[in-house]
Amino acid sequence: MTDTPRLVDQYCHGVLRTELGLGTFERHLAPAGAPPAAGTTFFDTQTGFAVRRWCPPLLGLEPHCPPAHYLARRRELGVLETGRRLLRASGIATYLVDTGPPGDLTGPGDLTGPGELAAAGEAAAHEIVRLEPLAQQVADTSGTVDAFLANLADAVHGAAASAVAFSSAAGLRGGLAAVPEPPGPGEVRGAAGRWLARRPAGGPVDDPVLLRHLLWVAAGAGRPLQLHVGDRDPGPLAGFAAATGGLGTDLVLLHAYPHHRQAARLAAHFPHVHADLGPVVARTGARAAAVLAEFLELAPFGKLLFSSGARALPELHVVAASVFRGALARVLGEWVGDGAWSRTDARRVAGMIAAGNARRVYRLE
Repeated sequence: MTDTPRLVDQYCHGVLRTELGLGTFERHLAPAGAPPAAGTTFFDTQTGFAVRRWCPPLLGLEPHCPPAHYLARRRELGVLETGRRLLRASGIATYLVDTGPPGDLTGPGDLTGPGELAAAGEAAAHEIVRLEPLAQQVADTSGTVDAFLANLADAVHGAAASAVAFSSAAGLRGGLAAVPEPPGPGEVRGAAGRWLARRPAGGPVDDPVLLRHLLWVAAGAGRPLQLHVGDRDPGPLAGFAAATGGLGTDLVLLHAYPHHRQAARLAAHFPHVHADLGPVVARTGARAAAVLAEFLELAPFGKLLFSSGARALPELHVVAASVFRGALARVLGEWVGDGAWSRTDARRVAGMIAAGNARRVYRLE
């Protein structure tokens, strides 16, 4: 029962191509990417301890070795060999890679794309298209409001031909929760005109009406739509979930910790809503089994999907996969031991969450 199949990582970014010093490495251990407080280190976190537990043996070191020893070994092997060893030992068979900007630490050019990640990990990889950068690119090449709106629709539907999903980082904070319905044509044209007039070159899409319009265009393109929840309560997304219920488009709520119970409730209530386990499990480290059990209390088992949520460090892929497997084995093993579950059902549910649900939702071969 403790064995799980090779995983489908349903949301991640690429890894860095460059060598890292101690300070830069540990900044990537923190979700926000800020440096640690003076006199402290991000190795003293659940993520840091998990890296020291799972990654050193893959590079020929003892578990829990000091960070300085680990990073010295990393530099000795080189960034490419380190990445290959870590990724190939993670047990991840398929990566779904968000190629949009990963945040405030590094630009997308510093990270491997889906093809490079697949080669390094001896795995398959598919692209997730981030909607906001796509809209920015369209705006940079469209001279008028009408051209922008027409080109935007073409770009989204064109991307759907090759991408396995769309993602949005700004939908929840951009007004989607307050007004879930699609804006009308006149409202969209007015918002586009005002935004284009004040927007600096390369400026982000920050108009709430345009963000709603963008999400509704994506929702009609026939691919799953991933919504970044972050540390916000996903409950207000219930209106958007209700409004999109008849479109045939799956919604996946990303990174809902510490509001994972609310995400699980939405997944239980709406047939087309799913919840990402991702950093919810990986960032909780030794407490991951307790958090996973809370998910399994509320969400149907066919609605939960594993991901690493990793970016920049291949170590984060290893940690997510290792912690997930351990937490799943502990939770389901306890229920089998108590007689609440059969061993056959436990194996089946483990396979669903590890890979089967993602293969169904994203229609992977």
